[in-house]
Amino acid sequence: MRTQTKPDVLVVDDEQRLRDVLVRGVVQMGFACDGAGSGEEALRMMRDRPRGVLVIDLNLPGIQGMDLFEQVRRGWPATQVIVLTGFGDLDTAQQAIRLDVVDFLTKPTHLGELEQSLSRAWQRIDTATPPEETVRIPRAMTAGDDAEPDDEAADVTADMLDEDALPAGASLEEMERHHILQTLARHDGNRRATADALGISLRTLYYRLTRYQEDGML
Repeated sequence: MRTQTKPDVLVVDDEQRLRDVLVRGVVQMGFACDGAGSGEEALRMMRDRPRGVLVIDLNLPGIQGMDLFEQVRRGWPATQVIVLTGFGDLDTAQQAIRLDVVDFLTKPTHLGELEQSLSRAWQRIDTATPPEETVRIPRAMTAGDDAEPDDEAADVTADMLDEDALPAGASLEEMERHHILQTLARHDGNRRATADALGISLRTLYYRLTRYQEDGML
């Protein structure tokens, strides 16, 4: 069960107006929340009092957002991170996958979307590795775990590997999803091999695939 105490949140964005709006919005959602205008300030605040969730803008002065994410992951591995960004590149998406990002939110983000992401982060803080039996993944996505790929799996693999499936100017969220599904397809649906290839835990892969299914992306 989810605990009743919501995690403290730190919004890291150098745009003061947006930062203030987000902090007020998060407080109205029932979370304790502060703001930091740089990665350096965020690290000082984390050392003083660690927060359970960070909302990080990727474009920061000084320490860049992904560098901050790396340092947070090393220093406070249980802290959940939500990334604020517009568009990015595949390398950034791959790095965020490896660091186990909760969500990518496009700036300017709607507070309703941020609230959903904070709810997911809160759930992840209180939830251990999800039981495999509760994660419902289509048959074509799982055939490679315990069996030889069948015709259905091969058809889905061909679709996933279609390079045209990723539109020009795709968001980091779209890049992340495409990269994960491509990797899964290359490993014939074998989730453990896919997680190893991505450099993430099996739990993280389950989380991602379940999210895609819940959001109608599978």
